Amino acid sequence: MTANSVVQVTLYFVALLGLAYPLGIYMAQVYDRKRTLLDPLMGPMERLLYRICRVSQDEEMDWKHNALAMLIFNFAGILALYVLQRVQDLLPLNPQGFGAVTPDSAFNTAVSFATNTNWQGYGGETTMSYLTQMVGLTVQNFVSAGTGMAVLTLFIRGLARHSTRLLGNFWVDLTRSILYVLLPLSVLLSLLLVSQGVVQNFSEFRAVRLVEPARDAKGRTVTEQLLPMGPAASQIAIKQLGTNGGGFFNANSAHPYENPTPLSNLLELLSILLIPAALCLTFGEMVGDRWQGWAILAAMMIIFVVLLGTAMHSEQAGNPALAAWGIDQSANDLQGGGNMEGKEVRFDIANSVLWAAATTAASNGSVNSMHDSYTPIGGFVALFMMQLGEVVFGGVGSGLYGMLVFVIVAVFVAGLLVGRTPEYLGHKIEAYEMKMASLLILFMPITVLVFTAIALLSDAGRVAIFNLGGHGFSEVLYLFTSQGNNNGSAFAGIGANTPFYNAIVIIVGALNFFPALALGPIVEHLMMH
Repeated sequence: MTANSVVQVTLYFVALLGLAYPLGIYMAQVYDRKRTLLDPLMGPMERLLYRICRVSQDEEMDWKHNALAMLIFNFAGILALYVLQRVQDLLPLNPQGFGAVTPDSAFNTAVSFATNTNWQGYGGETTMSYLTQMVGLTVQNFVSAGTGMAVLTLFIRGLARHSTRLLGNFWVDLTRSILYVLLPLSVLLSLLLVSQGVVQNFSEFRAVRLVEPARDAKGRTVTEQLLPMGPAASQIAIKQLGTNGGGFFNANSAHPYENPTPLSNLLELLSILLIPAALCLTFGEMVGDRWQGWAILAAMMIIFVVLLGTAMHSEQAGNPALAAWGIDQSANDLQGGGNMEGKEVRFDIANSVLWAAATTAASNGSVNSMHDSYTPIGGFVALFMMQLGEVVFGGVGSGLYGMLVFVIVAVFVAGLLVGRTPEYLGHKIEAYEMKMASLLILFMPITVLVFTAIALLSDAGRVAIFNLGGHGFSEVLYLFTSQGNNNGSAFAGIGANTPFYNAIVIIVGALNFFPALALGPIVEHLMMH
């Protein structure tokens, strides 16, 4: 690692922790229904929504009713997004005249965005109308993130309370997550991104003349380039803040219209980890023990920094295959050095690797470089971040309640070692809780490995693999690890937009909220004691 890389990463973490602390305390006030600075603005809107939807904000429900509400809401979102894609050719705000999305791709996208995975088997600027991007994908970015935050809030209350089976109200927590947290932050970030050059308009694509004529793959002279337009900044803001990751354009945050400057890169990078980090402190505040929140955040930081350092060292060391061709990969006054294949020069090694580590740790999935071009160890770190279950920060809400499952296991083992009944936050951890926690931990890796094996053994799965050998295997394993952990990033050397891979996206829906549903019985059983 170069001194420049160390300075940039250090400043990033200082800024992240400096922003996460006040946001964590603020979110605790939001979920505990305490008065906040945004109450005069958001309060009337919140009460209006409750009246329209006939929701009693003071009525609390047990875990079963909350789980049912969450499932119904998300299934409705999948259906609405699927229909919107299938009829977008008949709707307005489609200046390029894009046709209806194919059934398998529309289904893949609907499930993926509703479950906060945001796996993309399509190119946004060549497939989706502006209306579909805004009303379909951007809305799902908000509500899927809000769902994860609401589920976490219900789980925290289950750990904090001892004398009731009521956990709160999913509809209220969802509404407050969006109105008081996601929406204000997204508006602010959108304005900042627009100031940096991220596009936000409803214009048709614009043809501009090239400075010098070029030739295409067929040898024809090209004198113009078609520049994509659209309401990108508003979607980019929530894609990062909600750990969604789905890009407005196909190249995601490597595209200059999504991420044009070093400052926009920093803002988006901070947004990826901001809410997951802050929720750790929200947890400590809501259970009445701030040290619990800091301890979990410290554990996440240690794991993240070690793996980040490993990946950065590998990428900075360069690629021996390129060195054999006489390519200078050393860091000097003219270049940052290292393995620059698949990376944007304006971001260099440090910002590319930091993004790759953050996006795979946080269930985000957006990219500003090509993970398929990383060194084996660099690619391993991105893959391993997801295989940890994305609990090192993880998605908004889902990362923390996933980490709490590991906390329950750790408390149980520690209790056995010292010969006393394990307890966490005043709740006894016994055989039933351990069985459920073990099931949650094992469900994801078993599912990912089984579907990876199916893809490698079937003709339909193998035909889409463009690389041979170990790298081809890594691409398939990365694909299912990404989908199974609700990430959405990819090693791009695989043709994922096929009926086979689009149908298997069902596992994403199964995995995304299974931990939350299974945690319900754990919480209920703990509260019985």
